[in-house]
Amino acid sequence: MSSSDQPLAVVLLSGGLDSTTCLAEAAAAGYRCYALSFDYGQRHTAELTAAKRIAAAAGVAEHKIVTIDFDGMGGSALTDDRIDVPESPTEGIPSTYVPARNTLFLSVALGWAEVLHAEGIYIGVNAVDYSGYPDCRPEFIEAFERMAALATKAGVEGYPVALRTPLMHQTKAEIIQRGQALGVDYSQTVTCYQPDADARACGRCDACRLRRAGFEAAGVSDPTRYQPDAPNA
Repeated sequence: MSSSDQPLAVVLLSGGLDSTTCLAEAAAAGYRCYALSFDYGQRHTAELTAAKRIAAAAGVAEHKIVTIDFDGMGGSALTDDRIDVPESPTEGIPSTYVPARNTLFLSVALGWAEVLHAEGIYIGVNAVDYSGYPDCRPEFIEAFERMAALATKAGVEGYPVALRTPLMHQTKAEIIQRGQALGVDYSQTVTCYQPDADARACGRCDACRLRRAGFEAAGVSDPTRYQPDAPNA
């Protein structure tokens, strides 16, 4: 298949384990991939550095980093330094939830997909091993897809952009095993909510706990670089 005949997809790429696996899934499905990352005022830039590295290694057609000022809005431990990142399991929706984050990210991805005439948008949301975020559920994805079909020229003309969520119903262990089969190098990914200046993981936050448990359950050696004082480092 020539590049001119290859279907296109926009892939949301944070630089973490899930989004990197999602990029590999899109490539394996035969899509020419356009990676989209966001500088949204998060506590660290380690994940964006990882996203650049991963996009380059994957040979994506283009990698955009778009700035959205969630820092000015506040309301999340990931964007507001006055709110501590929880280091133990919490009930309900955790303080690391960023209000409307996936809604805005997907809206930007939808605009770019329409400009590119892309068939799909890939996003690595998951409703099994996740932190309870409401914008990671199948119901949200289905609702956004309906909205996208109504709100875009492509949708009105009968060519709506499809939302692809290949990780939605997989456990973290299953995601890792699938990524291994696709050749994903997880040592290049950053999942931690509060890595240090050298991009080493804290080993305490919810993202670290889920990641570590996933590697253990998958029977795969954990390639994560942890901070010296991290539990079991």
